[in-house]
Amino acid sequence: MLVCRAIGVAAAVQTPPYQNEALPFDVRVHDLVSRMTLEEKVSQVKDVAPAIDRLGIPPYNWWNEALHGVARSGTATVFPQAIGLAATWDDSLIFRMATVISDEARAKHHEYVRTGSRRRYQGLTFWSPNINLFRDPRWGRGQETYGEDPFLTGRLAVQFIRGMQGDDPKYLKTVATVKHFAVHSGPEPERHQFDAVVSERDLRESYLPHFETGIRDGGAYSLMCAYNRVDGKAACGSDMLLQAILRSEWGFRGYVVSDCGAIDDIYARHKVVQTAPEAAALAVKTGTDLECGRVYANLVDAAKQGLITEQQIDTAVTRLFLARFRLGMFDSPDSVRWARIPYAVLDQPAHRALARQVARESIVLLKNEGGLLPLRKNLRTIAVIGPNADQARMLLGNYNGDPTDPVTPLRGVREAVAPGTRVLYARGADLADGFPMTDSGPRVPAETLAAEAVNAARQADAVVLFLGLTARMEGEEMPLQIEGFRGGDRTRIDLPASQQRLLERVCAVGKPTVLVLLNGSALAVNWAQEHVLAIVEAWYPGQAAGSAIADVLFGDYNPGGRLPVTFYRSVDDLPSFDDYHMAGRTYRFFGGSPLYPFGHGLSYTTFAYKNLRTSAPTLRSDGAITVRVDVTNTGARTGDEVVQLYVQHLGSAVERPNKDLRGYRRITLNAGETRTVELSLRASSLAYWNPATHGWVVETEPVRIQVGTSSADLRLDTRIRVVGAR
Repeated sequence: MLVCRAIGVAAAVQTPPYQNEALPFDVRVHDLVSRMTLEEKVSQVKDVAPAIDRLGIPPYNWWNEALHGVARSGTATVFPQAIGLAATWDDSLIFRMATVISDEARAKHHEYVRTGSRRRYQGLTFWSPNINLFRDPRWGRGQETYGEDPFLTGRLAVQFIRGMQGDDPKYLKTVATVKHFAVHSGPEPERHQFDAVVSERDLRESYLPHFETGIRDGGAYSLMCAYNRVDGKAACGSDMLLQAILRSEWGFRGYVVSDCGAIDDIYARHKVVQTAPEAAALAVKTGTDLECGRVYANLVDAAKQGLITEQQIDTAVTRLFLARFRLGMFDSPDSVRWARIPYAVLDQPAHRALARQVARESIVLLKNEGGLLPLRKNLRTIAVIGPNADQARMLLGNYNGDPTDPVTPLRGVREAVAPGTRVLYARGADLADGFPMTDSGPRVPAETLAAEAVNAARQADAVVLFLGLTARMEGEEMPLQIEGFRGGDRTRIDLPASQQRLLERVCAVGKPTVLVLLNGSALAVNWAQEHVLAIVEAWYPGQAAGSAIADVLFGDYNPGGRLPVTFYRSVDDLPSFDDYHMAGRTYRFFGGSPLYPFGHGLSYTTFAYKNLRTSAPTLRSDGAITVRVDVTNTGARTGDEVVQLYVQHLGSAVERPNKDLRGYRRITLNAGETRTVELSLRASSLAYWNPATHGWVVETEPVRIQVGTSSADLRLDTRIRVVGAR
């Protein structure tokens, strides 16, 4: 017995602190980092971190994606693209979706580890969500965002982050990364050398609030810095962004990762410094802990040249290993709640059902003249026409996984109609002139395609046209150069010419026509608004696209989505794309008449608002009030309403936005049902940034509170007065 005890004591003494699960993470990480050589430390601040066998450190690849489902890693549930998620305006739904994504992420990761695989897209550190402001519809990556409003973006980001990172007090479920910090939103071809010059007020009031919300309220454990410069400084080497704001002001305690190749840009394109060692040293010293790229290998030389100290490198290494420890990577799986999620969770029926529900809630009814929708399922013949009608790839947007059974719109319609209803299909056109539908197979002449579409329309009792874009046309830095498109961005915001011609020819047949748009950014469908009876915005709706669209078209689901972006009439309405000032952009600053306003969306029922009141007539500058309004479903069927609260400043000493969203709630009401909706309004959300004092100012002023169903359809208003704090 004494011999056994002695052996046990000796083993305990020999166990290094970093392997002792009973010790706090920071103690364990400090011990581990202290045992590494400089070369080993530098090896760990790159996205492909090799094993350090002598310390029992396995290899780890930091790069993974989960924008709207676990991406680029085989089978996964694919939800609508992020812009579609924003169109749900449904906080709880986004949380439920992100919880499913993180369940699948954990299951995949542990299966990979079990088989000895630790490659890219197999880890637990996800470079999502993209919460850049969708300030201009021409930006190809706007589809990855939650739209043009900082408040809505921040609220949805919090739900996504919480669903991804879990609620365990000790272990992170996964790591969510808010990106791209900061002032990043095109043009794509110039993103590696662009200097985003912004005023201090625009920076603080438009480009940063949602990042702060994601960090402070969401608790995001990671942040990705952007390619571009901000006011002359590379975003991944900006002491203002990464030190003064992110860490000192917001109290961020996680780690920062560079966008891929962004450290190269610091010296090779921005010319902020001259050499790779200088760029690596600058980035690490200012707070970029992890590089996606190849420049941090120069940190050993940088240290030898005196450009950086080993202690400064230690700071980055420590932050990274804290993340790995908090993910449970160095503890027994039995100790980590999230490690017990079974692989069978992938693609389960409940996940498929949720994908369909999210897709349903994302769909926005833009127009429904004469009540054309919903269509009858027992029509004799329906013509389904358009280049987006039967393309599964189009459904997925970008940064996507692989669904097991994607449902195209054509299939969705065929499965929804009554027995005996004939569904005719014609592609009708290519997506754009000079842009083939696929990279292989014979090309069909445009006139042949159009003739087939017209013939189908003539035989039909109703026509459903599926037009729009695809992630092969808009997206992240790509070589595409055709009319209306440049390098991933758009140069025009109307439908491609081939599709506009198809739209006009089909409508000329004279049959009742529904236009369904599938796209990741606003489309100026001015002609359609004048000539088509019903228009539906479906975004890139994910794996359940066809089923969800059919649910809406035939009335099995009453659409309740709302636009998270403004639909302009023309690029002529917009400032220059490379101008980052907010003047003239988004509903907050646009002075013209949009085609469809921010927050717009129709329903198959109607809603009435009454009895707007506040919990107090005044709002202390350090307090909050509750705004209440009674909403009644005055129609004949159940439906969703998104109650939206906006504020206007009536006595401000400075120029303020046209209006600001400061509250919303999506509710479901039965026919005839009334509900009181409560929304909180904090005085701090009414502040403006004073560049003279470099601080926030809550003015004592009258403020108009407006409540309604869109930024342009505000049914009720009242006034409160902001008064000084006690």
